Amino acid sequence: MQVDLEAEGTSVEGLPRFQQAVFHARRLRLAAIGLMALAAMGLLLAAFVGLFTAQSLWVPLLVNQACALIIVVAGLQSALWVAQWRTRAMVAPMTAALEEGPAPSNELLGWYERLLVRLGDRWLNLMRQIGAPTLWLAGWALLVLFCIDLAWSLTLPTAALGLSASVGASISLLLAFGLLVGERQLAQEGSEQWPEAGQLAQLVRVAIICLVISAACLLFSSDGLVWPVRLAVLIGALPVLVAAEFLLRAVLSLFSPVRDSLEPRLLARSFVAQMLRWPPRPLLALEHELHNRFGIDLRQIWAFSYMRRAFIPVLAVVAFVGWLLTGIHEIPLQGRGIYERFGKPVEVFGPGLHIGLPWPLGRVLSVENGVVHELATSVGDAPVSTVPDPAEGPAPMIANRLWDASHVNDKSQVIASNRNDKQSFQVVNMDVRFVYRIGLTDQAALAATYNHADVPTLIRSTASRILVHDFASRTLDGLLGEDRVSLAQDIGQAVQADLHALDSGVEILATVVEAIHPPAGAANAYHGVQAAQIAARALISRERGAAMEQANEAQLQASLAHDQASATAYEINATARAADLRFVAERKAYAAAGQAFVLEQYLAQLIQGLANTKVLVLDHRLGGNTAPTIDLRSFTLPADPSPSRQTVQPGVAH
Repeated sequence: MQVDLEAEGTSVEGLPRFQQAVFHARRLRLAAIGLMALAAMGLLLAAFVGLFTAQSLWVPLLVNQACALIIVVAGLQSALWVAQWRTRAMVAPMTAALEEGPAPSNELLGWYERLLVRLGDRWLNLMRQIGAPTLWLAGWALLVLFCIDLAWSLTLPTAALGLSASVGASISLLLAFGLLVGERQLAQEGSEQWPEAGQLAQLVRVAIICLVISAACLLFSSDGLVWPVRLAVLIGALPVLVAAEFLLRAVLSLFSPVRDSLEPRLLARSFVAQMLRWPPRPLLALEHELHNRFGIDLRQIWAFSYMRRAFIPVLAVVAFVGWLLTGIHEIPLQGRGIYERFGKPVEVFGPGLHIGLPWPLGRVLSVENGVVHELATSVGDAPVSTVPDPAEGPAPMIANRLWDASHVNDKSQVIASNRNDKQSFQVVNMDVRFVYRIGLTDQAALAATYNHADVPTLIRSTASRILVHDFASRTLDGLLGEDRVSLAQDIGQAVQADLHALDSGVEILATVVEAIHPPAGAANAYHGVQAAQIAARALISRERGAAMEQANEAQLQASLAHDQASATAYEINATARAADLRFVAERKAYAAAGQAFVLEQYLAQLIQGLANTKVLVLDHRLGGNTAPTIDLRSFTLPADPSPSRQTVQPGVAH
């Protein structure tokens, strides 16, 4: 019951909570300072750890523990305001007005000074109406919400913390034990002596639960367990709920009138913290809250009494109907379901609704229906980014297929080699991927579900064995050249044959050879070897070309000389044959004509000799009366090639 000091006949000296107000205020102040120091240390330590390892489990764990302690500090400070009011009420009754001097006159001040004084008075009145407890409570709540929002991350990796986890768990349990002692002391306080003790004990339980769960997460943390990491982050949900309720109560308190003479109530109350009891009774707490605040007694309403009596039977019927509905199974369009009756597979359900026995008498195992997957033969440690790259931006790094770049899915493989007529081996990096799906038949679905626990691991192991066997008989030049065309087909057929022999129910739709190249570390050396091979082959080709050019030139000269000699010999032979024919003809003519033929030949030779010669004929038989006559028709012009001399007139002889 609140005390109004302005009421007549009100006396607070006989009330136990007023008598022990000074003692309560001292205890609350010391406890708040101690817990606030611990919370500040936790936040600083979390910030220090976050600078070096942002993905560490310690960051959300320390922040959640510190925020839980801040929740307790907010409750202690709110109770401290109430205890201080009671202390002032015991020292100086609020009914006695304080003597105040005359108010200073503002007539001598300027308009600007009067404006500042007026604004200052209104600001102080506004702060006085809101109240310091409301502002502090809202500030603590916002601090808790801000800190937990920064540290909230459900994607933290698992890690083994080692000795530090044991030390942290021990400190958390030790601090939880100290808070438990304080909680028991607060719970044992009577409502007459300290009305706020029970509500403070409920807030202390929030910190105790967070510390105990944090210690369990530290003790069970390891590389393979995910739930300790997730639970350490989810612990922050409890302080967040309490802080949100504090913030809501601080906002709603602005609409409540503030009277200095009326005993204040604890503002840092939490309905969420009140639920932290065993057994939890949320309806009972709601009844008490409605009865204390609004005077509504739900126990006098017949409808609520009937609902309480019929709650268990109705809940049992609803649970039974819900259990029967577990026998109705919905299969999506892209899936199938294997129906098991008493643990034995009976039928393969297609897409749609199917009815069977309820769980656990009958259940349906989901199987893919035509879903196509792509599987790489090797998966690296680096996580693959799932953020899609922009269409207009640069190509992603995973698309870089240069030999000097290492890729996530590259796998090293030993292949055959032949150096200097000796057997050897080489190492290449390859990225071979398989496009597969579960067979569309019911038998394939049963085989994929029951014959193998992990289909991708089975395909990857089978493909690795096939690749080792297949690459042992291939060379690097062949893989980078003519063998690459048939490589994917050969590997796909071999893997499909092994999977069929294992009755896996998997269909290999395609085999894709993304890349085959030497290791990234040997890329420069291999480029040098390739350059040397290309230079050697170019030099050989160039020398062969020069040799062929010289041979062709020599062959051309020999052919020309041979042809010239053949032509000359033919001409000589032809001339000789012609001379022989002429000689034979002349012999025959001489034999037939005798001296006439000789004269004719003489004259012919003479004509030939005189063809280009000046003629002077002298004959002693020429007289003075008869002019000499020479038939010049048989001579070809010009008889005298020199145009400057006077030619002999025909018919004239000297």
